[in-house]
Amino acid sequence: MTSANNHSKPNKFILSGGGTGGHIFPAVAIAKALQLRYPDAVFLFVGALGKMEMEKVPKEGFEIVGMPIEGLKRSLSPRNLVVALKTLQSFWKAKKLLNQFKPTAVIGTGGYASLPICFMAARNGYTTLLQEQNGFAGLTNRLVAGKATHICCGFPQMDNFFPTGKWSFTGNPVRQNIIDMVERDNPTNQAAVRARFGLQTDLPVVFVTGGSLGARTINEALFAGLITLAKAGVQVIWQMGLPFAKSHSEAINQRINEHGDVFLQECSPRIFHAPFIYDMDDAYLASDVVISRAGAISISEIAVVGRAAVLVPSPNVTDDHQTKNARVLSDLGAAVLVTDKLAPETLITETLALLKDTKKRAEMQEKLKGIAKPSATETIVNIIEACLQKGG
Repeated sequence: MTSANNHSKPNKFILSGGGTGGHIFPAVAIAKALQLRYPDAVFLFVGALGKMEMEKVPKEGFEIVGMPIEGLKRSLSPRNLVVALKTLQSFWKAKKLLNQFKPTAVIGTGGYASLPICFMAARNGYTTLLQEQNGFAGLTNRLVAGKATHICCGFPQMDNFFPTGKWSFTGNPVRQNIIDMVERDNPTNQAAVRARFGLQTDLPVVFVTGGSLGARTINEALFAGLITLAKAGVQVIWQMGLPFAKSHSEAINQRINEHGDVFLQECSPRIFHAPFIYDMDDAYLASDVVISRAGAISISEIAVVGRAAVLVPSPNVTDDHQTKNARVLSDLGAAVLVTDKLAPETLITETLALLKDTKKRAEMQEKLKGIAKPSATETIVNIIEACLQKGG
């Protein structure tokens, strides 16, 4: 495969992936690593108009262009006709963008937002690399893989999805601040970070995250169990997602005020809640246990930071890939798996049991060290560099 490379000029990279943080943040991590490798490189992100990447990527310091593409509706909806037209329009815009920007390479991290630019790049001979986070490959990457230069996978044993010899098991990109958190992981720094979140420094902390968009089942189970956790002396850092924050923030504060004897005494456990937490490294550092969905990037981060976790896979994802992801850890004894269906009844009790079982948590941390791949981003950049040197 050839590329539009011109080695006398700075490298130009297009990165695309969107819809959720699980696609966006790997792209950002790869871009920042490429910046270190190629300080004079030019970067452009491509996302879907109206989706979270249009906000998150500029905050990371990168320019982004939006495509009108939408995801197909699962039911037989008339809206799919509009989606089809927007998809065709996005493919046309992608080809035009490639002709104007003339990238050295295009890197896609999945999600329908990346389909037009990656498909057109691969079809038109540009060096095109894909990064697949999950153990069950997404539709976009499966559609592009045949003409892609190489695919970097977060899980092993991907021959069922990608041509043999065209993919590598690299692990998933994890943001550098998450990797750096491991060097800060000591009681003194943990106490300081807890204080910044407004928490007591000497009480255990559960970090709860349903991903960048939140998770209704986890949020509702936690809301119902706040008093139970507080009576057990457990504090909470809670990333709720914007929808739940809009509907429940006032109710949470009201519950705290109504139970002042539990929450508002001088030594009482505290609750920090927000729609989104940008300093995820600090949230992990402050915590003893993590409650999370089982997206591939969340699992990769949990493994790198070495925190015992209760994983609640989302039942609303294609091919149930979050359950497959979570079972990798639970089968190793590196996490507790609670199904979405049972979470309302058992999430709080499982979490409290894990907090009390220090031996089990220590064993989980050792297991996590064995599967963590903190160098995944560097490995991916090495593969990109090798592809460029070969001319694609």
